[in-house]
Amino acid sequence: MELPIALRKGTREAAQKALPLEVLDDHDIGNFVSYEALSPSYRVFVASLQTVSIPKDWKAAKQDPKWHEAMIEELEALRKNKTWVLTTLPAGKKAVSCKWIYTVKQNPEGKVERYKARLVARGYSQTHGIDYDETFAPVAKMNTVRILVSCAANFGWKLHQLDVKNAFLHGELQEEVYMEIPPGFGTSQTTGKVCRLKKSLYGLKQSPRAWFDRFRRAVRAMGYGQCNGDHTVFYRHSLSNRKITILAVYVDDIIITGDDDEEIKRLKGCLSNEFEVKDLGNLKYFLGIEVARTEKGIFLCQRKYTLDLLSDMGMMGCRAAPTPIEQNHQVTAQSGELVNKEDYQKLVGRLLYLCHTRPDITYAVGVVSRYMHEPRSGHLDIVHRILRYLKGTPGKGLWFAKSGHLEVDGYSDSDWASCQDDRRSTSGYCVFVGGNLVSWRSKKQPVVSRSTAEAEYRALSQGLCEMLWVKYLLSELKLLRKGPLKVWCDNQSAIAIANNPVQHDRTKHVEIDRFFIKEKLDAGIISLTHVSSGQQFADCLTKGLGTKDCNLACDKMGMIDIYHPS
Repeated sequence: MELPIALRKGTREAAQKALPLEVLDDHDIGNFVSYEALSPSYRVFVASLQTVSIPKDWKAAKQDPKWHEAMIEELEALRKNKTWVLTTLPAGKKAVSCKWIYTVKQNPEGKVERYKARLVARGYSQTHGIDYDETFAPVAKMNTVRILVSCAANFGWKLHQLDVKNAFLHGELQEEVYMEIPPGFGTSQTTGKVCRLKKSLYGLKQSPRAWFDRFRRAVRAMGYGQCNGDHTVFYRHSLSNRKITILAVYVDDIIITGDDDEEIKRLKGCLSNEFEVKDLGNLKYFLGIEVARTEKGIFLCQRKYTLDLLSDMGMMGCRAAPTPIEQNHQVTAQSGELVNKEDYQKLVGRLLYLCHTRPDITYAVGVVSRYMHEPRSGHLDIVHRILRYLKGTPGKGLWFAKSGHLEVDGYSDSDWASCQDDRRSTSGYCVFVGGNLVSWRSKKQPVVSRSTAEAEYRALSQGLCEMLWVKYLLSELKLLRKGPLKVWCDNQSAIAIANNPVQHDRTKHVEIDRFFIKEKLDAGIISLTHVSSGQQFADCLTKGLGTKDCNLACDKMGMIDIYHPS
């Protein structure tokens, strides 16, 4: 029998440096973050991320000449683009408000490329059918991004990053939309006036759709096909040299990879002719995710995002926790007194974004997400424990090693009747491409399962759906070799049900899932194999683990910490 990936991969060297089990007396953050292992160039880049402070509001920004100049530059770009005209607000119409968002763009060396001020409309006040109709967000799935990173790591492809300046201004508005005067720039001439928008603007509900439609038509005209598995991914195969170029767009950030250097150069030139594009060089910082690369692989983490979160919560000096959630926790909907709902939701929302590179906290964050509508002190205690765990592991992230293949493996698991409130089970799955973790999920099942086998079977079905999507995407890109997808499950009953079509009494509650999985087995699309519970590292996505098992799960999922002090 072929060994599961958990045994084939072995122990990663960098993951050997696990957190000490004893509680440190000194809680200074310097005991958990070190930059000694970084190359000089990457150390400069990481340090530069902390050098520029972002203004809290437009009043603070206007006091700084650099940010004030960035705001004026944004308004000038909007004026040149004829984004709006000043007019009086018609009777019966409502103007949406707007605000300023501030970011810093850096070059590959880590130096500040430009201070960027973006005027954003508060589109949440729009009304469907009045000032917007159809919407679509041009956002590449983070699973897709990780798949491309795994491809780049395995095949030695370069990862390029481009930024489209004022991307949404390229979209034409069809609806009648009015906006208030930008904050901080009202004059006597604008008193009693509003802006009637002619072009799309960041924040409007229809702006992403208008921009993406413009971008899609331009890229298709350059000879690129559009993926059906993820509509924000475009590709081009060169028939002459059998090389490939892949482009993924996340709003106005573009990632380009592939092995056709000449085509990548041509693509950059075409995009620059069509839009105002800034070439940011090799991918190093993408949507708050830091990207470090060596000859052996690629490392993704959200170190700065984690440290900023701890700083904002005043927990930089707290005692670190060994795990994100207690083992055998008994949290319920009535755990403690009510707490501030808005603050709780904001904090959990920030933790959800951190899960893009932290599968180790995914289960714990999933638990606290269940109580967003009525949070209590017991739920907030778990949130604080997650933050304490992050205090001890702020630099932990995903390592994409060079394995030389793109085989697809998947693990599925469940924890039967684990929810104390309704006795629903928790499903967990994780998918590997080329030996690297690219997709995972922890989710409470929508219905009650009457047995462990039933819960495991539902989890197996969910994991298989994700694997089939991965297969479809890689097949479109012509990167997937022939052969069945390897699915690993630690429940013998679930495997027996999948292979035995006559167990009606035990399967009538999961009949659709049973036919779905059996169909894939008969077609040879998947191979279903048993794995021991000790090697089932989707286990950490279904329940809280002890310190030893938690560290082992991080190791097997490919999590390392290049910032951990030696």
